[in-house]
Amino acid sequence: MNINLTLIGQSIAFIFFVWFCLKFIWPPVFNALEQRRKTIADGLAAGEEGVKKLEDAKQRYDELVNEGKEKVAEIISQGQKRHDEIVEEAKENAKEEAERIIASAHAEIEQEKRQARDALREKVAILVITGAEQILQREVDQKTHQEVLDKVSASL
Repeated sequence: MNINLTLIGQSIAFIFFVWFCLKFIWPPVFNALEQRRKTIADGLAAGEEGVKKLEDAKQRYDELVNEGKEKVAEIISQGQKRHDEIVEEAKENAKEEAERIIASAHAEIEQEKRQARDALREKVAILVITGAEQILQREVDQKTHQEVLDKVSASL
């Protein structure tokens, strides 16, 4: 009977131990395990969300870089276009200025030609008058007349 009484005592002690473990030990352990599982799941979800946000940020970064490059290219293109316009405008202004200077120079040359002609006419008239006076003061022979004309021609 000792075996039966020992077996019953051990069974009662085991049942008490199981009840005690189920009542006081397993709930906190299960709660701790559940919290740990939830923390791990939340961490993994946050990690996956972080990876997704990182990929989204990289994609947004690439979009912004491409957009910036396009704007820079557009600004450079506009700058080049404006440069070409300024150069073309400067060429046109220079051409107009050159034409104006050339026209002014032509007018000045024409004026100087007229002044030179007038001055030459005056000198020729004076020489002709002087020559005529000398011819009239001397006798009217062909040889003397020719000498006076030669002198007048030489002085022109």
